[in-house]
Amino acid sequence: MARLFALAVLLASGSALAQQKKAPTPKEAGDQTYTIPVVAEEPFKAVMDRDVRDKAEVMRRQKALLESRYDLSNRPAKMAMSGGRKPVQQGVRVKLPAGVTWDQLAAMRPEEIREKGLFPQGFLPLPHVKHAAGGMVFPKMEIDEIKKQEERSLQRFDVDFDLPEHLLPEFPPPIFLSQRPDLGDVSQGKVLTIRNFFELMNGKLTPVQMDGLRQLLTPFPQAEFNATDSRKATEASTGVACLDCHVNGHTNGTFHLNPDNRPQAARLRIETVSLRGMFNQQIHGSKRSLRSVEDFTEFEQRTAYFNGDIADAAKKGVNEPDRPTQVANMAQMQNMFDFPPAPKLLPTGRLDPAQATDLEKLGEKVFWEKGQCATCHVPVTAFMDNNMHDLRVERFYKPQTVNDQLIHAEGPIKTFTLRGIKDSPPYLHDGRLLTLEDAVEFFNLVLGTKLDAREKEALVHYLQAI
Repeated sequence: MARLFALAVLLASGSALAQQKKAPTPKEAGDQTYTIPVVAEEPFKAVMDRDVRDKAEVMRRQKALLESRYDLSNRPAKMAMSGGRKPVQQGVRVKLPAGVTWDQLAAMRPEEIREKGLFPQGFLPLPHVKHAAGGMVFPKMEIDEIKKQEERSLQRFDVDFDLPEHLLPEFPPPIFLSQRPDLGDVSQGKVLTIRNFFELMNGKLTPVQMDGLRQLLTPFPQAEFNATDSRKATEASTGVACLDCHVNGHTNGTFHLNPDNRPQAARLRIETVSLRGMFNQQIHGSKRSLRSVEDFTEFEQRTAYFNGDIADAAKKGVNEPDRPTQVANMAQMQNMFDFPPAPKLLPTGRLDPAQATDLEKLGEKVFWEKGQCATCHVPVTAFMDNNMHDLRVERFYKPQTVNDQLIHAEGPIKTFTLRGIKDSPPYLHDGRLLTLEDAVEFFNLVLGTKLDAREKEALVHYLQAI
């Protein structure tokens, strides 16, 4: 009898303990610093089944948001990206609020736009396709190529990529080497992978650079692609390679969430930046002042790969490359990826008057003077200033939540290079600006430069030339 009583007490206390340790609600989890449990709280199959069931609604909601904000149509310009395989998209794609024009909006004060709710929705931060979960999301073109070459899947079972492929960078992008500009594009129209890099780069790179490239192409466990029960890939995965996102040393539009903000809802969507011209950059990371390519390389292993969560990284198998050898080799290879040629630019960063069109010359004048672009995007230093700047875009809108993202003041963001910018859509750190025309309208409004239609057109032509 005593044993039965003791057993009853034990079962009751166990039940109470289970209730105390129940999984937090999404709202509760969203308010925490640590949102990923180290020990899974439900079976992998149950999570996957639920995510698969919910996927259609997740994608429908994101598609509705994008279509309400943008014109997503395929409107190619006559100009191609640097590899010549894909046209640049043209035209302003951000939709205006009903009843106002761009000129009317530019004439208003920020507080007036804020109070009237007239800030274009496409200028607000762009949520992750599944913001409450986050994680890397790859475009179909990259998923298909890696599956074809390596039989490795970058497909998530819970989400798909959200932006149409015609609004993304050229694929595969050309590869230009800073130490061999005479070779031009060395990609041969192929995507560099662990399977073909030696064949494509033998005789063009040093042994140190080849080793760095090998490591950049080696998959390592990542938060959504790994062998644990918290992955978002159907099958256990060897992980993600650096150049899965920075394909051919450039970008394919892959996005995830920045590691620097908490709670989860306040994190920012981050689009993969190009590695072209890394040799000229002195700070790295959109929200961090990382002072070397080596720092950036090490930092990425715990941030882009594991959301800055050290416990999650330990569970999944973080790669910690050796600083003097592996990190140094990877960094040296990243410094080999060059900007595309810009034949109309002089070594000083100014346009060659003998080659530039009248519209491009006017665009350069706007860039330096009325547009205030050169204040941060200094031509002689690869159209950047290696500083962080706060645009204070929150002057134009009230805090709000959109598709689970808390739209708040974003703080300082580093100045990104504009060299070869026509190859790198979409624009801004989260890809909220789909075309260069969108970028010109955004900065015209946010900086209050009051450019006229001719000046805006000229500025776009200038940006395409650099």
